[in-house]
Amino acid sequence: MILSRVKPAAVGGEIPVNKKIKEKKSLLVEDFLIQRDYLGAITLLEFQRNVGERGEDADLWLAYCAFHLGDYKRAMEEYKALTDKPDCRPDVWVYLACTLFFLGLYKEAEEASRKAPKCQLQNRLLFHLAHKFNDEKQLMGFHQELEDVTEDQLSLASIHYMRSHYQEAIDIYKRILLQNRDFLALNVYVALCYYKLDYYDVSQEVLAVYLQSVPDSTIALNLKACNHFRLYNGKAAETELKNLIDISSSSFEFAKELIRHNLVVFRSGEGALQVLPALIDVITEARLNLVIYYLRQDDVQESYQLIKDLEPTTPQVQGSVSLNVHQRTEYILKGVVNAALGQEMGSRDHLKIAQQFFQLVGGSASECDTIPGRQCMASCFFLLRQFEDVLIYLNSVKSYFYNDDAFNFNYAQAKAAVGNYREAEEIFLLIQNDKNKSDYVYLSWLARCYIMNQKARLAWELYMKMETSAESFSLLQLIANDCYKMGQFYYSAKAFDVLERLDPNPEYWEGKRGACVGIFQLILASREPREALREVLPLLRNTGNPQVEYIIRILKKWAKDNRVSL
Repeated sequence: MILSRVKPAAVGGEIPVNKKIKEKKSLLVEDFLIQRDYLGAITLLEFQRNVGERGEDADLWLAYCAFHLGDYKRAMEEYKALTDKPDCRPDVWVYLACTLFFLGLYKEAEEASRKAPKCQLQNRLLFHLAHKFNDEKQLMGFHQELEDVTEDQLSLASIHYMRSHYQEAIDIYKRILLQNRDFLALNVYVALCYYKLDYYDVSQEVLAVYLQSVPDSTIALNLKACNHFRLYNGKAAETELKNLIDISSSSFEFAKELIRHNLVVFRSGEGALQVLPALIDVITEARLNLVIYYLRQDDVQESYQLIKDLEPTTPQVQGSVSLNVHQRTEYILKGVVNAALGQEMGSRDHLKIAQQFFQLVGGSASECDTIPGRQCMASCFFLLRQFEDVLIYLNSVKSYFYNDDAFNFNYAQAKAAVGNYREAEEIFLLIQNDKNKSDYVYLSWLARCYIMNQKARLAWELYMKMETSAESFSLLQLIANDCYKMGQFYYSAKAFDVLERLDPNPEYWEGKRGACVGIFQLILASREPREALREVLPLLRNTGNPQVEYIIRILKKWAKDNRVSL
């Protein structure tokens, strides 16, 4: 769909111009075009327009340069001005339609293209519009009109790319490259396909062929940076963009938004709210990255509003679902957002939707043996509370996530859920993130692990570090009941004592009474020191229950008989 650099043939009579001016214009404009300096070409053409030296088809050249600069609005205005003239060339309508297409005005683009005479450019444009309109019948019709010429085959390859058929696109590009070794830009398209297939190292190798000849290519350098981001980290990626960070120096307007977007990603979301919202309908990934940003800020509602209407397409391969990296990301994000919202709202419906999305990714033919695919199956079984199955999948990928706090959080919970408290405790203690360590889920599970591993004192210390809140009350209940169950009656009694003072519920007195009697039994069995009895009496005296005096008398009598000082 890129317009030819060859000057359009004139229709009708020759426009009389000064021959020297015409030759000078053609030479200079062509020089700018060879250097891909469309801004320089526009400057020259505007100067000639202002001094009255307008050459043949100068307005067409101006629109052409604006289009290739990425200034589609300016190109549209130039083409519209031409269509308003009575002697307008018919093929200008298809050029105008191309600018409308790139502006996202698809209906207007279709209307304009229909006014042009039938040609291969018009067919290619209508082919792309049918894809945008999801009109499979028209798409196949225009597909049949494609010829075995480079422009049509490149258009077909681009449709394959947009429909996630990356290998088919690669096959077309490679076939054309074999016939035309000087079509170096096709290496960029091939590299893009390999990037989408997650073959980042292969993408780099193919891309290097183009960068050797065009080292200042904005698109190629940006793709190289994205490969570095995937292969290494954000800092390495940003280093690759160092020549493009001052984007005002770039002559490609269309790349400015792309670079801004990618810098936000490379910088772990820095500047997301200033950059991404305006790009949601411009760059596909902008919406997904904004969703990720809101999730990291714990703004689940905003994440949900952004992604709730997103419906990813799911290509079928031999009867089974096959996903590309973009679709995988969409499904995983929808799963994560619904899971977070379901937990926040206590909604079983959202949790069920999340489980289905995770299962779709993990069970797909293309993802079942990948790390993200196995994580998704683990998440699916986690929501179904089938923790033995969770561990099957997490065990298979744990070597990749030893220092990953999010992974260890889920891994430790699954270990604890199946009763492997010793390993669960070790994994919980690997977590370094303060946000995770202050989360009630973390604190409650770690406290339970401590208690189950006969370390009730450490569980009590977790409670002592908490501020008074509903969560601290819940942790007290956990400590009181779990310690009682595990025969660690001293800390159970202490916890029931605090609970009773906070809420005079008879059940808390009964729990404390049982725990105090349990301590006494352990003393009798020589499993607790006799001096522990001194701790029991103050706990009992904190209660106004009439049973207290009877129990205290028994304890005192035993202490006197056994010469234990109280």
